[in-house]
Amino acid sequence: MDGLRALVFAAALLLPAQERPRVVRIAPVRPVAELRAEALSATPPHEDGRFRRFDLVDLATLDPRIRLDIRYATDDNFLSTPVYTEARAFLQRPAAEALLRAQRILAGQGYGLLIFDGYRPWYVTRIFWDATPPDKHEFVADPAKGSRHNRGCAVDLSLYDLKTGREVEMPGVYDEMSPRSYPGYTGGTASQRARRDLLRRVMEAEGFSVYESEWWHFDYRDWREYGIGNQPFPKGR
Repeated sequence: MDGLRALVFAAALLLPAQERPRVVRIAPVRPVAELRAEALSATPPHEDGRFRRFDLVDLATLDPRIRLDIRYATDDNFLSTPVYTEARAFLQRPAAEALLRAQRILAGQGYGLLIFDGYRPWYVTRIFWDATPPDKHEFVADPAKGSRHNRGCAVDLSLYDLKTGREVEMPGVYDEMSPRSYPGYTGGTASQRARRDLLRRVMEAEGFSVYESEWWHFDYRDWREYGIGNQPFPKGR
């Protein structure tokens, strides 16, 4: 089992920077270093209720055709600075199993899943909110409510071509913060829209729903059963 896991990890490589589409960037409202210090010292909002125990699965262990492009671990993101210390992605086990089923379906059509983000500690959500201008707040989660990413039940992703290894073109790019990000955007080319809509159909068939402002963001149906998490990524096994 350990040998198989090592092979899977080796295959789930980060997408080379030269193969990525352009990144849309914003000017943070305040320096990210200041916002990080404040977020790390803050406390997530209190929630009443009984929630499932966290059982986060490392997505790199699921299938070698699932690739990672964790831009928040680099400066190649909308804030132009790393917010994660590791390029890893996690989901709660039921969501991870559903994602694996989606990958198997898409592989039959020549595509692999390209993961941008999964579980996100709450403090990162606060950094994003505080750094983003108010007129762009529809594209970032309100830390006062918590994010479905914080619950381990949201994933940001796209597709890549299994033959070429290259990310496919969609009507808009990841984290664009424009009307091109809407799942129903009618611009772009017919092939771009077809790939976006294929991703949505397959993900929704496996229990995910697309976020109304971001074609790449999918929430798993059980998200309400998990509380807001603020713990760092699990240690590697």
